[in-house]
Order: sequence, then C-alpha cells, then structure tokens
Amino acid sequence: MKPTNNISPADRLGLVSEYYFSRKLKEVARRNAEGEDIISLAIGSPDMPPSPETIDTLCREAQKADVHGYQPTVGIPQLREAMADWYKRWYGVELNPQTEIQPLIGSKEGILHVTLALANVGDKVLVPNPGYPTYTSLTKLLGCQVVNYDLNEANDYQPDFAQLEQMDLSGVKLMWTNYPNMPTGANAQMQTYEQLVRFAKTHGIVVVNDNPYSFILNEKPISLLQVDGAKDCCIEFNSMSKSHNMPGWRVGMLATNSQFVQWILKVKSNIDSGTFRPLQLAAAQAYQNSADWHRQANISLYRERRNIAEQIMTTLGCTFNPKQVGMFLWGRIPDSYQDCEQLTERVLNEAHVFITPGFIFGSNGQRYVRISLCAKKEKMQAALERIQTTITTNR
Repeated sequence: MKPTNNISPADRLGLVSEYYFSRKLKEVARRNAEGEDIISLAIGSPDMPPSPETIDTLCREAQKADVHGYQPTVGIPQLREAMADWYKRWYGVELNPQTEIQPLIGSKEGILHVTLALANVGDKVLVPNPGYPTYTSLTKLLGCQVVNYDLNEANDYQPDFAQLEQMDLSGVKLMWTNYPNMPTGANAQMQTYEQLVRFAKTHGIVVVNDNPYSFILNEKPISLLQVDGAKDCCIEFNSMSKSHNMPGWRVGMLATNSQFVQWILKVKSNIDSGTFRPLQLAAAQAYQNSADWHRQANISLYRERRNIAEQIMTTLGCTFNPKQVGMFLWGRIPDSYQDCEQLTERVLNEAHVFITPGFIFGSNGQRYVRISLCAKKEKMQAALERIQTTITTNR
C-alpha cells in the first residue's frame, strides 16, 4: 500500500538500489515455491555449523538467569581478550584488548561506523573496482564521494600504486581494501600491505583492510597489521562469519590504534547496544578452535567443493586462476557472451543454477562470474551435472 499523503523517501535512497542478492533471492525463492528447484551457488554464507564447543557454550550460558540484560558496547573483557589472543596466535600481531579492539555486529556495520567516524559529507573514499558492493552503497548513503581504483587480472588484483599516485587524492579520507580479495580470490601479499601503509602515511589516508577470508583455502593467513606502523594509519576488520562458520551470529571485530577505536565507539554507542552476553562468551570460545578444526572446516571441506566449482567453470567455457583462495571461484566468461549476466541468466533459466554475475562488483567485473563454495558437495555435483547436460549440449 502506498502512503496516502505526499510523502517521498529521503533523497539518499535515489543514490542506491536494493542489494542485488536481496532482489534476486526473492526471485529464486518464488521460482522454487513454484517447483523449479533452483540450486544457489551465489551467496557466501557458510552452510556448516560452528565448533561443538561454541554451540555448547551458548546453550549453557543462555540458561543462566542473570545474562539477559543490556551489555556494554565495547564488548565484554573475555571477548576482547580472546580476539587479541587470536591475533597473536595466528598473525603474530600484538593488540591491547582494552584499547585497540572493538567488537562489531559483523563487518558490514563496521563499514558504516568507520565511515561516520572518519569521513565528512563530501569527502572522498577510495573503493576497489571490482569490490564488495557495500563499500560503494554505504559511502553514497553517507554523502561521501566514491572514487574507484582499478583492480585487474594482469596485476593479480593488487592495487596499482603508480596509478593511485597519479590520481587526484585531495579530499580522500578513507581507502577500502579487501584481501584475500572478494570477489576475485586474489590472496594477500605482504608487499602490497607494506605499500599500503606507506601510501596511507604519505597521503594522510586511513586504509581499512577487510580480512574475513584469510583462513579459507589459505595455508598462510596474514594481516595488514603485521606491517610496522600499520596501526597508526590503518584499520583491519575480521569476521567470524567465514572463518568460524558463524554468519548468522553477527560477530566481528576491528583492530587499530586506541584513538581510532574511541572515535568509532562514539558513533557505535549511539547506534546500537552490546551483543547478547552468552553469544559473546560463545564467540570467545570459538576463537580457541584448534588448528585441526580450521584445517578441516576451512581447507579440506572447501577443497572438495572447489574442485567441483572448477569443473563448472570449465564446462561454462570460463577461465580462472587456480591460485585463488577464499570461498568463491572467479572466472572470466567466453567472448561469445555479450556480458556476464547473459551467461548467468542462461544458467539460471536453462540449468536452474544461480551463480553471481560479476557486474555487481563494479564495471571491471562485467566479463566475470562468481561461484560460491557454500553449498553441500552433493548440491554442487548436481549443479555441475545440470550444467553439463543443458549448457554444453545447447551451446
């Protein structure tokens, strides 16, 4: 029902559209309800549970009578200490749990809070192309200017610093980076991180590195904060969604210097309240997962699925870099297709398999598609067989 008065939405809504997956998944749900049985290989939502100890902790703590009240926005000490210990064990990075860590309700809200804390209306924000769409949409919603910087296959999707130095950087406050990269699967490189810190210091720009994929199909996770001086000018996000199979739990973190944390906390404390205490305690337990758990959950499992995804890409005539990491596979489409959506719509309508067109990640994704590894091996095998039967024979 439409409003009866002459009411219109805020002008900022005209700057963005509904999130592609929000819109497209409604279509897929409708078609499934009509009996089409579409297999989704689009969303990066881990389909396996957290460790048993994590779930047990949540259930045990939630039974207590005195844990259901409001919690501090800064997070409970047990969670901050677990986060600091995790960074020390896996990345060799020392963080003060009291002053250099801020728990988040997932990295997505962190994008909002960091931008509000560090960028004024009209300021410029460097956003990768291709890149996570929320960097662009939230920057626009908050009245900042999006300035894209190119990532391309020839440069292994690392920033081209010579190109960046030639850009007009006046008014730039933030730079978003994301390694291991989504959607391209390009791994983090210490050389890139060192260059990012130098770039940030030279130009007075805060680099924010979004790092949720470093454990997925990746034997050597690294952090931007391993670079000397990075905490002075950089912020790093990390999320439990991917690395700990906890996407619906909404637990993440940022790490940086104490001043940035205080500025971001000032914003966050005026927008939301602290996370449910038993959930925080369960998250603290999850940070204690063994190396064997991570090896099975984040490498062995995804390796099996990745092998099938590579077969799907090959069947579609797409080419890809086999050194990709993370929970997606990024592939270049054949020249015979006008653009990526022509291929993804064909796969959806003929094979009843939903894969992601690369254009949603920016103009540099127009000739690419992305396959998620977040589906059971049997589902991925079924998707491969459907594509082999329909797309190959009808090409």
